[in-house]
Amino acid sequence: MTDQWNDLRRHTRARIGLGRKGNGLPTRRQLEFVAAHAVARDAVHAPLEVAPLVERLRAMGCGEPMVVHSAATDRDTYLRRPDLGRIPEPGTMLPHIGSDIGIALCDGLSSTAIAEHGPGLATVIAGALRGLTIAPPVVATQARVALGDHIGEQLGVTTMLVLIGERPGLSVADSVGIYLTHHPRPGRSDAERNCVSNIHPPDGMTYDHAARVVAALVDGARRLEASGVGLKDTSRDPALTDAERPAL
Repeated sequence: MTDQWNDLRRHTRARIGLGRKGNGLPTRRQLEFVAAHAVARDAVHAPLEVAPLVERLRAMGCGEPMVVHSAATDRDTYLRRPDLGRIPEPGTMLPHIGSDIGIALCDGLSSTAIAEHGPGLATVIAGALRGLTIAPPVVATQARVALGDHIGEQLGVTTMLVLIGERPGLSVADSVGIYLTHHPRPGRSDAERNCVSNIHPPDGMTYDHAARVVAALVDGARRLEASGVGLKDTSRDPALTDAERPAL
């Protein structure tokens, strides 16, 4: 018998039209749920394999990638103590580069997402930021978004981009978010950042789309000299000319 939900399922990864068998789910749907839950748990708990990530980042041509760790010494501590994930481990020192842009790839709550999409996404973003200098990329483990403020300040960059694994769900376990902070420094609040989320092609936002949004936000931040709630994405505003599109 034809399942009337099949056409709609082609347009979403949401768990819809699961059906029922007696008082529970059909066996197939129950097994799909268990498998999706296992994938989400693996994304959270699996350690980020740093060496192959660094090797792929070398191809960006932005210099030798650097590796830092947060003050959370292991994954269990990271999950229990978000505050430790926001600061670097004691003694962390990065060179003062003074570039326009810094890029950090952080495992966040899905090392799967960064391993799958991080280098490719970072490369496309770097290509979209024409005319701006980009510091060597940084790989950060046991990292929360605010760790990028410390990284950006030490690197001396004007705008910091944190590519981080987003919290996985039962539909998507490999989604990446990008957090933009202009003039990064410890103590910046979330209201002073911009976020581009749900990046996980082919079903989520593509690398090219994300790079266009980031490029427009970077340009706007440099004009406004700030990021956050006052900075809006103008990359898709049909009312703007090409010359006006990056501006606020």
